[in-house]
Amino acid sequence: MHKFTKTLAMAGFAVLMSHSAMAETMKLGFLVKQPEEPWFQTEWKFADKAGKDLNFQVIKIAVPDGEKTLNAIDSLAANGAKGFVICTPDPRLGPAIMAKARSYDMKVIQVDDQFVNSKGKPMEEVPLVMMAATKIGERQGQELYKEMQKRGWNVADTGVMAITADELDTARRRTSGAMDALKAAGFPEKQIYKIPTKSNDIPGALDAGNSLLVQHPKVKNWLILGMNDNTVLGGVRATEGQGFKAANVIGIGINGVDAVNELSKDEQTGFYGSLLPSPDIHGYKSIQMLYEWVSKDVKPPKFTEVTDVVLITRDNFKVELKKKGLM
Repeated sequence: MHKFTKTLAMAGFAVLMSHSAMAETMKLGFLVKQPEEPWFQTEWKFADKAGKDLNFQVIKIAVPDGEKTLNAIDSLAANGAKGFVICTPDPRLGPAIMAKARSYDMKVIQVDDQFVNSKGKPMEEVPLVMMAATKIGERQGQELYKEMQKRGWNVADTGVMAITADELDTARRRTSGAMDALKAAGFPEKQIYKIPTKSNDIPGALDAGNSLLVQHPKVKNWLILGMNDNTVLGGVRATEGQGFKAANVIGIGINGVDAVNELSKDEQTGFYGSLLPSPDIHGYKSIQMLYEWVSKDVKPPKFTEVTDVVLITRDNFKVELKKKGLM
């Protein structure tokens, strides 16, 4: 009996230890606005990798709107999470998100999109991990100019279709960076034509592009820039509708993942390529920083700029996307 009792006691102790270990496993949230998008799926995948490497649990929640975002924070708190990384569905939710997080004493890191306050100013006090918007825009302009030179275009016959969304800080910095790089390379400023889009998708950019093309009927060749792949694709569709051949159009997007269908087409189109950032770095780095903050009180920098991008074209997109786990 004594031996049996001792065995039971040891088994009970083992169970207690197991429960204790489980209780000690830190929980951190990772909230994204569009979980169906490959970009965010990759962020989640690499956040999970960080969790495995550093021994914490990642609670992944989709937050497509404001209500779901605030409910998700409640849910994280109920699950004992100590903080969360978030790509907000709307930057204007920043004050509400932070008020809710503070009520639960949770730490917050923003990724991809920056919160704005009630006056529309960036909430710079909340740590942010984000691709370098101006630098990636500059790279877009440089690559457009390089491809134009490779094709031997006459600059006098060439125009820049700059599809803008200046009310969004990230969009404004990307497109401004691209236009500044083109000017720095020697492209005439008077031949850079800005046109605002009502939405940062293909239909919105298509309407904007059509409007611009009608205004400049003498331009023979077009360079197309925008804040993402879809705005550039909309501009390319506009040139196709107006009868421009692929050889007379160079569009370079930003994001990569939204360009896969276009780059997979057998025939060349005016969409030349896209700048693929690093969702793998965003996902791993942001939650690693949160873990260090919660577990060791190592405060993250206010802004962590991710500059790693690669130009993907029809020639290399499959290889590069596989490297990032996007294909």
